[in-house]
Amino acid sequence: MASLSRFLKVSLSFMLLFLISISPSFSSPTDHPTSNDLRFSSTAEKLIRGLNLFPKDPINTLKKNDPLFVSGSIVEKRFTFPTLAASSESSIEELGHHAGYYRLPRSKAARMFYFFFESRSSKNDPVVIWLTGGPGCSSELALFYENGPFQLTKNLSLVWNDYGWDKASNIIFVDQPTGTGFSYTSDESDIRHDEEGVSNDLYDFLQAFFKEHPQFTKNDFYITGESYAGHYIPALASRVHQGNKAKEGIHINLKGFAIGNGLTNPEIQYQAYTDYALDRGLIKKAEYNSINKLIPPCKQAIEACGTEGGETCVSSLYVCNKIFNRIMTIADDVNYYDIRKKCVGVLCYDFSVMEDFLNEKTVRDALGVGDLDFVSCSSTVYSAMMQDWMRNLEVGIPTLLEEGIKVLVYAGEEDLICNWLGNSRWVQAMEWSGQKQFGASGTVPFLVDGAEAGTLKSHGPLAFLKVYEAGHMVPMDQPKAALEMLRSWMQGKLTMTKSGDNVSPK
Repeated sequence: MASLSRFLKVSLSFMLLFLISISPSFSSPTDHPTSNDLRFSSTAEKLIRGLNLFPKDPINTLKKNDPLFVSGSIVEKRFTFPTLAASSESSIEELGHHAGYYRLPRSKAARMFYFFFESRSSKNDPVVIWLTGGPGCSSELALFYENGPFQLTKNLSLVWNDYGWDKASNIIFVDQPTGTGFSYTSDESDIRHDEEGVSNDLYDFLQAFFKEHPQFTKNDFYITGESYAGHYIPALASRVHQGNKAKEGIHINLKGFAIGNGLTNPEIQYQAYTDYALDRGLIKKAEYNSINKLIPPCKQAIEACGTEGGETCVSSLYVCNKIFNRIMTIADDVNYYDIRKKCVGVLCYDFSVMEDFLNEKTVRDALGVGDLDFVSCSSTVYSAMMQDWMRNLEVGIPTLLEEGIKVLVYAGEEDLICNWLGNSRWVQAMEWSGQKQFGASGTVPFLVDGAEAGTLKSHGPLAFLKVYEAGHMVPMDQPKAALEMLRSWMQGKLTMTKSGDNVSPK
């Protein structure tokens, strides 16, 4: 029973906090799952539903005669959360809080839900879109627990977040892919399976958004997010760049993108698991040597995914997750999103307050979502993207760098799942014109109010930042440092001088 409990903790927390299944119920040409694997998968699914992680269905589906079914292209409303206290900076009415639905044109019946918060500082600040990973987890997780304008209290009221990213940007939080959060469809064929579908939907949404808010088209635009968004973000950046080059519609003033504790290049990142675990004392040298024997078949499986695609990508997921499973069997109840902590409860983190808040009738009325279920993390979206997980999304980034688009990869040092070491390695291995100069550049302190909050390595448009005292969710663990990082990066100050000194933030 101890091993089953440990398995369920790992499986469910992977599902909730945005990354990869460790209990796939599928076959592999190189290594077949056992009957226990299948039993664990079934048990985990039942437990997920028992915990009400997916309220009634794994995705939201509506009938076309449902009063909530949006017929127009984009339907947006200003709103005020009923439990939000007035801001000392300006009235809530002046702040410009919006929620809406967008009809996805490349779908049969999909509607994408989003929040848009105008900047508390200046409407001329950049426009930022935030993408939570999963795949299939709602961006409300970030909105209420990381970098949104406010945070939830235990009594379901809201307090202003002093380090919300709306203090430096006009920020959009999107529930995507379809079936996530409050996004819905009346046709399950609208569920996406790859980054082409995901990035096209997001590009179409941005076109409609800027048409609805033409006053923001002149602003700089940045794409941000974390974890599985290490896939979404490069794909969307490439799609926006492609659309701009082809003059497809409204020009989107893309200046850069930032990936936080992301999964971007699985082949390199999976090989870093054992090195990170050994360095942090999660495993011993003998265990390290034993687990490392799993790396060659993992590498081979990922290469097959890259060349053959399809079911070979699903198989590679199963093969490679054995590396992580072995580490966690040894590490036991360590919270793999923040190894300083124990994994308390089935999900390691408790986000139930958010779900309670979003189930309040006054909140639903304010947002205009009616009786629609809020799906924190969609099992349907999660499963549909299985062939996408082991894809290498780093391959499109060099072209963007050569065009001068800024790229920031940042990672909390205490995260195991998408650890800083694996992220640092794929960034350094990436082939572009500045690769050698980036590799030769020194590492300097990242300063916040004069105190060292991390280490920075950069050259030209590329920067890598390791954040101290932070796990998987940097804006939650180090909100002040995360806001300063965003602000200084967008201002072009998160760089090193010729003498090698960090010039920002001071």
